[in-house]
Amino acid sequence: MPQRGRPKTVLELTEQERETLQRWARRPKTAQALALRSRIVLACAEGDSNVAVAERLGVHQVTVGKWRARFVEHRLDGLSDEPRPGAPRTVTDEQVEDVIVRTLESKPADATHWSTRSMAQASGMSQSAVSRIWRAFGLKPHTQETFKLSTDPQFIEKVRDVVGLYLNPPEKALVLCVDEKTQVQALDRSQPVFPMMPGTPERVTHDYVRAGTLDLFAALQVAGPTAGTVITQIQSRHRAVEFRKFLATIDTNVPDDCDVHLIVDNLSTHTAPAVKKWLLAHPRFYLHFTPTGSSWLNLVERWFAEITVKLIRRGVHPNVKALADDITHWSQQWNANPKPYVWTKTADEILESLASYCQRISDSRH
Repeated sequence: MPQRGRPKTVLELTEQERETLQRWARRPKTAQALALRSRIVLACAEGDSNVAVAERLGVHQVTVGKWRARFVEHRLDGLSDEPRPGAPRTVTDEQVEDVIVRTLESKPADATHWSTRSMAQASGMSQSAVSRIWRAFGLKPHTQETFKLSTDPQFIEKVRDVVGLYLNPPEKALVLCVDEKTQVQALDRSQPVFPMMPGTPERVTHDYVRAGTLDLFAALQVAGPTAGTVITQIQSRHRAVEFRKFLATIDTNVPDDCDVHLIVDNLSTHTAPAVKKWLLAHPRFYLHFTPTGSSWLNLVERWFAEITVKLIRRGVHPNVKALADDITHWSQQWNANPKPYVWTKTADEILESLASYCQRISDSRH
């Protein structure tokens, strides 16, 4: 008896194709469209009609015919979705180039930088199109970062000295990063703080009452079994006298049988006659100076940033004593579970990066 209806395409599988289809069909979660198409082809390969396969798998018989024909024509590659053309581009390459060039090489007449609205008006494009182009090329005209290149004539030597201590500390010696956080203000709000509630952040008054200042001296241990711990001392001022007292505090808090290398900045109090006299009486102490204008090279600055963000900036202190007590308690909590900062860049990498940066900036004289 002749077969009724449209004759179906003959479908035969190789062993490799059958194994691949069976593997795709077993996928429990991902690529379910591909798994269904694989099951359709496997069922068709058993000799069933499109109607029978459609009833068994719960799909329309047109769907079965479509993927049967696609597989016969393109084999396994035919089961993947073809790329869809989508809507035609409304922004040409020339327009994209024009926006980028304007952004990098010009400024609007009434502002210091472009906004998406001003650029859209100048280029004749939509604001959303300008925004997409800026995001694609990483352009952010509204942001600005600061930098400072050191003019220290001994910059290279000091970088190599300090970074050498970080990456290869001397044996039987301690390396400590030392600095002062000066003029830390005890600030009290003019009205009580409203605590955070569901849907409402903590609220404070914009004005405050100054209750005095203090100076925080800190020495961060870089390497060794107690790396990350910090020796602190609170003073009312930061003269050479206070720095010498802090050196004495460090001396009493480190082992007696090791040398002590201190990384400090170029503050005048660090080279005052009283400090030099103290160092001569304690020959195991060595001072290493960071280059002028290079506080980023002193790791204790990272610790100062930590305590500023987590305690000082949002703290409410009615007087200097309350601020000092909070700083002391926070430092003790830190030392109970210290988190060492690990320096990774070599001196050569730093110098190469700075050389490359100097070549990029205009009007470079360094």
